[in-house]
Amino acid sequence: MTASDIGQLAEQIKATVVTRRNARGGRGAAEHLIAALRCLYKHAIADGILTDSDNPAARVPKPRRLRSARTALPDGRLEEILQVAATTGDDPGLDALLLRLHTETACRRGGALALTTDDLDAEHCLIRLHEKGETVRWQPVSPTLMSHLLAHGESRGGLASGRPLLRYANGRPISSRRYDYLWRRLGGHLPWVATQQVSTHWIRHTTLTWVERHFGFATAQAYAGHEDHGRGGKAMATYVRAGIPEVATALAALTGEDHPLAISAPNRAVPASSGLPSPSSPSTRPVTHAED
Repeated sequence: MTASDIGQLAEQIKATVVTRRNARGGRGAAEHLIAALRCLYKHAIADGILTDSDNPAARVPKPRRLRSARTALPDGRLEEILQVAATTGDDPGLDALLLRLHTETACRRGGALALTTDDLDAEHCLIRLHEKGETVRWQPVSPTLMSHLLAHGESRGGLASGRPLLRYANGRPISSRRYDYLWRRLGGHLPWVATQQVSTHWIRHTTLTWVERHFGFATAQAYAGHEDHGRGGKAMATYVRAGIPEVATALAALTGEDHPLAISAPNRAVPASSGLPSPSSPSTRPVTHAED
């Protein structure tokens, strides 16, 4: 296979990819094809079957990634989402808890799904997040959220060591399908959610944008769990990185609640779009939809 063959195959993939509402012209499919071929040739070179000069995939550029359509939600929109989630559906207590978790921590879906009771430090109001790239970090949460996480686990059988914390009312652990069900329901009640294809990651954008605007880039970077490797002229971040106290201070301002690890600082206004009502008490109703 030559570099030209790979380039032509990538163009064919782009032209024949299944079109979805969030499609971007097949660029992602072409990128994954080239990445897979590069990986294949890399292993062949490592095993001595080929040499570096025999790798045509290395000479084929990946399609340039387009800017993500995700963005921070405007003022009031997050409140709408939280209100609908907490008052509709078969398990509003669970959904309100999920959205508050993501709003406070800006964690990814994988981080929430991986939570176990061993990841809760109730004394210091910290949760341990296991996210992509095998990263692990402690993230501050409000006392209110911590109390609801513990109550949720106790009422649904998720407090045993090593067991998933977030569960349906019947005790089964939730999966990513709960998120799919939740956002379909929200889109049914709020047409703009369906039109713009809002997802959990939009909440991450919303929280991190607010933190960056009020507490600076270093705190937002720590809040997001991003690591800086000195690229792009940001080597100074090695020396001015923020830690848990700075993240806890930003969280305290976001939620309007004191945090035991926050740095004493002048009060800051809680954003109008934070929309952080206490999650409803865990529902005891049985699950009626086959979401999982």
